[in-house]
Amino acid sequence: MKKLFLAMAFLTSLMVSAQSTWKSDPAHSKVGFGITHLMISQVEGLFSDFEVTATATESFDDATFSVDIKTASIDTDNERRDNHLKSPDFFDAETYPSITFESTSFEKTGDKTFKVMGDLTIHGTTKKVTLDGTVNGIITDQRSNKLKAGLKLTGTINRLEFGVGEESASIGNEVDMTIHLEMAQQ
Repeated sequence: MKKLFLAMAFLTSLMVSAQSTWKSDPAHSKVGFGITHLMISQVEGLFSDFEVTATATESFDDATFSVDIKTASIDTDNERRDNHLKSPDFFDAETYPSITFESTSFEKTGDKTFKVMGDLTIHGTTKKVTLDGTVNGIITDQRSNKLKAGLKLTGTINRLEFGVGEESASIGNEVDMTIHLEMAQQ
């Protein structure tokens, strides 16, 4: 029994030590979204100021994610619309300067796919969400000799559940999120 316990402790320590910290490369990553306008077109935008940190194995078979997005960095290629989105009518960026996501569980769904579940906080409201993930590839960077991983996360939320704006015939309630990440092992 003692040998079994020692073997389990050793294997657990190997699994824990196989995890490392990964950080998003802002020059090669994007936090984007899309929402319908007038029920006939799609308006897309992005947040330009964000940080994504993951703790993961070298193959991203298991990972935890922490995301911090600066609300005031919203960009839809229309300054008037961006200012309205930053206002108390929508994100209230002055009162709620960050959108955050903290993962709570990870489920591998295929060779390169996974689901990550967690707590998304927008406009002071926290809800459980599930994001679909894909590992696009993992390479050794020639300059740093460290691993880099390409990931894509997608999901859909209802903006009204987070208190972002009001019911409107001109804009949809469902927001599609697409996050493209190039992450560097630290």
